Amino acid sequence: MSNVRNEIKAQIVRAGFTMQEVVDRLAEEHDWSDSVSNLSAKLQRESIRYKEVIELADVLGYDIVWQKRRER
Repeated sequence: MSNVRNEIKAQIVRAGFTMQEVVDRLAEEHDWSDSVSNLSAKLQRESIRYKEVIELADVLGYDIVWQKRRER
């Protein structure tokens, strides 16, 4: 399984944002801390909550979609 930190950081880059831009948007739209180090620490520890992942996806312009796996 992919590392949560690397996966989320890759999505931030793909969406064309810096960590600072993402943190600024999260602080403005979802009342997060405006500290990049706080987000980085959550990613490093893999302690980010599901609700936070949904909010992060929101500011990046994504929706989290649960898709049933195809039978092999």
